[in-house]
Amino acid sequence: MSKRLFWVKNMKLIAGLGNPGKNYENTFHNLGFRAVDAVAEILDAKFGKESFRALIGETRVNGEKIILAKPLTFMNLSGESLSSLIDFYKIPLSDFLVIYDDYDLKKGTIRIRESGTAGTHNGMRNIISELGSGNFPRIRIGFNPGAESRIPLIDYVLSAVKDEDVKIMDESVKRAARAAAEFAEGVKIQDVMQKYNGTVDIL
Repeated sequence: MSKRLFWVKNMKLIAGLGNPGKNYENTFHNLGFRAVDAVAEILDAKFGKESFRALIGETRVNGEKIILAKPLTFMNLSGESLSSLIDFYKIPLSDFLVIYDDYDLKKGTIRIRESGTAGTHNGMRNIISELGSGNFPRIRIGFNPGAESRIPLIDYVLSAVKDEDVKIMDESVKRAARAAAEFAEGVKIQDVMQKYNGTVDIL
C-alpha cells in the first residue's frame, strides 16, 4: 500500500534551520531552531518525536494541521529531511515556510519573501536543490554585524551570540516567530510581509 494514501489535507509545514547538539544551541546558525521553538510556544505545540530525520511538533490551528520541524541532519543537509516530509504529506510549496539565519542581512533585520534564491546560505541551497524549486515562503533573520567583525563567515555563523547582541537577537527571533504563527493561522504571506518586514526596535 502506498504511503501517500495517508495524505492529510489542509496542512502547513513550518521549519526552522539549525544544527542539533548542545554545542550549537546559542550560535547565530541556530536562530531558525530558536524561532520555531518560539512558534511552538505561541501555537501550543510540543516537540515530541523524531521522524524524517527531524524533531517534529504538531498542533492544529483553525482546524488545519500544522507541523513544526527542526531537521537533525545538520544544516547543510536540511533539504534531505524537509523534502521527505513534503513528499510524504504532499504539502504544496506555498504551505511550506522556512525560518533561518541570514548573514546577508544586517543584524536585527527580518525579511520575509514568497520565494527566492538561497543567497549564501548552504542550508537553503540544499533545500532548493532537493525540492527543485525556490518557490516557497521564507523568513530570514539577519545577524550581519557590519564592519565591526573581521571573523571569517564560517567561523562567525557558528560563534555564540555576544552579550551585547542578545537583546536584539532575542527580539528578532520573537518577531520572526510571530510572523510564522500568523502564517500558520492563515494570514496571507503578503500581509505577513507587510506587517513584519523591517528592523526590530529595542530600547
